[in-house]
Amino acid sequence: MTTKKRDIPLPRLGGAVSLLDSHCHLDMPDYDADLVGVLARARAAGVTEVITVGIDLRSSERAIALAEEHAGVHATVGVHPHHVEDLADGSAYGRLRALGSHKKVVAYGEIGLDYVKNYAPIPLQREHFARQVALAKELHLPLIVHDREAHADVLAILAAAAPFPAGGVMHCFSGDAELARQVFALGFLVSIPGVVTFGKAETLKEAVRALPLSALLLETDGPFLAPAPHRGRRNEPQYLLHTAQAVAELKGVSLEEVAERTTENARRLFSLEPA
Repeated sequence: MTTKKRDIPLPRLGGAVSLLDSHCHLDMPDYDADLVGVLARARAAGVTEVITVGIDLRSSERAIALAEEHAGVHATVGVHPHHVEDLADGSAYGRLRALGSHKKVVAYGEIGLDYVKNYAPIPLQREHFARQVALAKELHLPLIVHDREAHADVLAILAAAAPFPAGGVMHCFSGDAELARQVFALGFLVSIPGVVTFGKAETLKEAVRALPLSALLLETDGPFLAPAPHRGRRNEPQYLLHTAQAVAELKGVSLEEVAERTTENARRLFSLEPA
């Protein structure tokens, strides 16, 4: 009898350790019907904290509202490269500065470059990536960076703005081991998505093998990129256990060690109090 994907259980965390989902989009409509249940399932699985990430002004405001409403949820603000044309409004940066000063905001992003979709002109993407990097530094917030097929330009803009006293993270990492080393050398962490559970994701797996645990965060990027065995369905924070298990196997350590170390990394980066 073939086991159905939905019947494969989550890995189980032992001891008192927990996980932190460093990148999720809880404000998206995919969660509207059952957000309370999504967060309850996450806590039951040991994912006790979630960073909900802004991608434009409206979602940044919503992220803050969710962080105010739900224990264990933290917010970020920023404008994704798909939406940088919205920044033509003269008031946009003032609004972002005000949002970024809110007590529930722990990082600035996601911002960056996307040369796959090209929803916004590349020169405009570059301009507003650099401007938002500068704003994040002004606000003393760590950066959350989006990079799709734009590795050289992302690194160049970050290198020009270095150093980053508040640090940052390359979200949903999609490069190779050498890029991962370059990102880490800039003082950024590397966030590993559920893609690492896919059979053909060898480049990402090699990057995980190449980096120390001190360089890694874990994320769902929910509702996108659900890990095996839930691939193709809505992702949610409880599924971070599958990603953590895959990383543990690649590093030759226990699931609990991956949970402890990546959660420590996230709490340090986002200046979160111990749970």
